[in-house]
Amino acid sequence: MDEPRSGCPINLALEVLGDRWSLVIVRDMMFGNRRHFRVLLRESTEGIASNILADRMKRLEAAGLISRADDPSHKQKTLYSLTEKAIQLLPLLVTMGAWGRKHLPVTPELAIRNRLLEEGGPEMWERFMAELRATHLGATPPPGPSVADRLQAAYRELAGAERGSG
Repeated sequence: MDEPRSGCPINLALEVLGDRWSLVIVRDMMFGNRRHFRVLLRESTEGIASNILADRMKRLEAAGLISRADDPSHKQKTLYSLTEKAIQLLPLLVTMGAWGRKHLPVTPELAIRNRLLEEGGPEMWERFMAELRATHLGATPPPGPSVADRLQAAYRELAGAERGSG
């Protein structure tokens, strides 16, 4: 990272996260469990270009938000993981999504996970972060029903309904 413009915490966070793609990549890894380069590229709703994705992945790794390792299931693939630093972005993403839902023309299927997290509050966020730690950092998964499964099921239900209505 270059010399920061100031020591302001908002400025410093924006210097790491303030480009067009970094939080979208973290979002896709967090909510879509997209952990391979090709999957991030192919399944990007916003259509990120491969050179931009490669650059942002390098930046996110340099900033300590993601890590990379050889994929144990396929030696020629790299498996990307969120770090604790990135997992702790969840409340920020929920808050940003809440603002977007309130002020912008969101689509129901793309807003449902955020709405459920807003309604679930900090207790649900902590549980989801514990699940992310299990997936990305090898921690023990929390007992009980999965927040990730609930969010994904709600998304699939609405995405299917949207396709059926068109």
